[in-house]
Amino acid sequence: MVAFHASALDGVARNPSLPTPLLLRLLAVDGAGGGPPRGALQRAGLPEPAVAVILAHPNPSARIDFATSARAEPAQRARLVHDPSPKVRAALAYGPESHDPRTTVAPLPDAVCARLLDDPDPSVRAALLDSPHLVPTFVASLATHPTPAARRIAVRAWETLTPGERSALLADADPEVRRTAALRECRRDARLTSELLHDPKSAAEALRRGLLVRADAERYVAERTHLAALAENPSLPADLVERLAVDPDEAVRLALSLRPELSETRRMAIDFTVEAFAREDVEWVRDGLADPDVLRRAATSAHPLLRRAAARSPHLPPDLLHLLAHAEDPLVEDLLGIYHPDAPEQVLMRVYARLGGMFSAWMAETHPRFPREGLAARYANHPDGNYRRLAVRDPAATPALIERLSHDSEVWTRQAAAADPRLPLHRLRETLHIPELASSAGANPALPEDEMADVLHRAGVPA
Repeated sequence: MVAFHASALDGVARNPSLPTPLLLRLLAVDGAGGGPPRGALQRAGLPEPAVAVILAHPNPSARIDFATSARAEPAQRARLVHDPSPKVRAALAYGPESHDPRTTVAPLPDAVCARLLDDPDPSVRAALLDSPHLVPTFVASLATHPTPAARRIAVRAWETLTPGERSALLADADPEVRRTAALRECRRDARLTSELLHDPKSAAEALRRGLLVRADAERYVAERTHLAALAENPSLPADLVERLAVDPDEAVRLALSLRPELSETRRMAIDFTVEAFAREDVEWVRDGLADPDVLRRAATSAHPLLRRAAARSPHLPPDLLHLLAHAEDPLVEDLLGIYHPDAPEQVLMRVYARLGGMFSAWMAETHPRFPREGLAARYANHPDGNYRRLAVRDPAATPALIERLSHDSEVWTRQAAAADPRLPLHRLRETLHIPELASSAGANPALPEDEMADVLHRAGVPA
């Protein structure tokens, strides 16, 4: 089987028009290369016969690909909870890798998560506790779990736990559970903070978050220990805030400049420097991405890191979105293009031009506001191939133009044209045999069923 046949097969596996009989043939593949193409295993809306074939597939890698599919229904993936392979169960427990920050992965049912947490294999249990897809109610339910690692995870839901559950975790028999719980409660407990400061593993975090007594704050300022963490502490006395605002350490001044209580005048009076592409996590903004007051304070600030933090919010009201769209900060524009569903067209186009490559293609295909109409007239003859491929997106692009672009000098443009259903059939058949275009052609929804069957035959897929 030559290489371009394999590429065409990968495309057919993703083709939205692939008939169920051909899909079932693909899913039955158990080749040395790892089983069926991933595109077949991770399609949206798999019919029940296809799911049944995957669940019973003899190759564990096929079942792993399905377990990590963001397009599969959680109830479908959950049927792997009793899979004989711990690697498959661990893949199910961790869940899909989500590459689109605008979407969330639907979680497994709580009962399935509970079963995975009691799995006899430790790798499965560890994968579940590392999963980013656990719902808050399930996390909170772990507060009384017999496993210390699970109780540590429950601390993430600290504010939703009952007072009795919090007290139990603070007095837990496991020192790591106690430390994790204390680091959450120390925000309102000076005694806990002082205790944590004596533990090298927790001192820096306690200085950043804990309720400080003045003597401890003064001691760390005098010793110049963990000053950047101390500069973030909400309970730091005002006179020590002023002292750290002129500290000789650049990192300390920058951390101090991000404090939420500072007036804009005081904030911008601090001598700090922000790198061109710095995206430091500003906790109070991150925690308030749905809070109108927090967003307003951050978005209207002259501090670049606060504006960048606010640009991550999909909840920006129109006036703040407009303000940030004119901030003349490329990183703010990039973040708006990634996170905000209503990012203005001019911002999206600037981000598209600036970043190029795979990211531009992803944004053009997935962003709900990315333009379509008029692109052919604007860009079909553009000197930059990154723009010429945009012409393929235009609903008014003619089959003749699509065919012309399938011969473009830029491979991205040729691939976009090869995947477009307006490409004339004779040219579509040709592109199936061009190595760099075969995958795109195979995924073209206009590819006739007999051509798809021929690709499977050439690739040696049994009938």
